[in-house]
Amino acid sequence: MSGIAGAMSVDRVMALRAQILERNSALSRAGASASPTPVAAEPTSFASTFDQAIKGVNEGQRRATALSESYERGEMVDIAKVMLARQEASVGFEATLQVRNKLLTAYKDIMSMPV
Repeated sequence: MSGIAGAMSVDRVMALRAQILERNSALSRAGASASPTPVAAEPTSFASTFDQAIKGVNEGQRRATALSESYERGEMVDIAKVMLARQEASVGFEATLQVRNKLLTAYKDIMSMPV
């Protein structure tokens, strides 16, 4: 029995190693494609930039929810992907809360200024 268990643990380790190597290569490709290229940026308003950021956070929340639901239904979803998506959604939400808090503080400061 220990021979079978040992072979299964070696298979699991090799599968984990393959997943790590796959993720490393994906990150390398993403880093290479994100090379800074000077592009003439058209002026955008604060509202549109903020709206895009909120939509991005919302999309991250949706993706994390969809992956979690798929995992809970028993579909073949990598638990690491589920946890990573949930963590990304959490970080995005926390960052959004911090920006909101800073904007509210700035608004209160402006409103309390004497005219």
